[in-house]
Amino acid sequence: MKLARFSISNAIHWGVLSGTTLDLIDGDVYSDWELSGRRVELDTVTLLAPCTPTKAVCVGLNYYDHAREMNLSLPAEPLLFLKPSSTLAHPGGFIEYPTMSENVHFEAELAVIIKKQAKKIPAAAAYDYVLGYTCANDITARDLQLKDGQWTRGKSFDTFLPVGPWVETAVDPHTLTITLEINGALRQHSNTSNLIFKVPELIAHITQVMTLYPGDCILTGTPPSKV
Repeated sequence: MKLARFSISNAIHWGVLSGTTLDLIDGDVYSDWELSGRRVELDTVTLLAPCTPTKAVCVGLNYYDHAREMNLSLPAEPLLFLKPSSTLAHPGGFIEYPTMSENVHFEAELAVIIKKQAKKIPAAAAYDYVLGYTCANDITARDLQLKDGQWTRGKSFDTFLPVGPWVETAVDPHTLTITLEINGALRQHSNTSNLIFKVPELIAHITQVMTLYPGDCILTGTPPSKV
């Protein structure tokens, strides 16, 4: 099932996408909801990011092929960093290029959307806390990241987290092809089977550190670049 968040007539709704039609829902997508019986056409709405995170928890160096590309040892545990909610950007929107950077870079990633509050969750129960999965781009001012020696500034400019266009609730997160193109040129290509730390491990590890809330997203890492 594909869950989409969108605006129409100055109101924000959630709906279930079926072909080119959105079936509006009544209720809270993070708990109880049902189809309302109302429908709209996809081309009549403005798609919004399909999550409303308090934070995005991101994972660095989480693809085997990326580690090989960088000639780096595999991490012993997930490397975590955060992007604030102000980085969120909607599907089809614009990314603002900061004037203080000369090297803004892309990082295609699988994002996990959290369904309910999660704290100290064992890996065996992790999927109970997942609403679904979507696409994300961890936009990075690479020169500032390297200059600072830590990642907050380079990762945190407004619009540096495009997410969407919708959440897929019924998919194996570890068998997905992940690609990124710029103007038709392939820049990244891999498969989530190459993830070093899988989704349940990530949820278990992160929730030992911080509480995740409904709508929060986990960015699972980026594959190698073909630049």
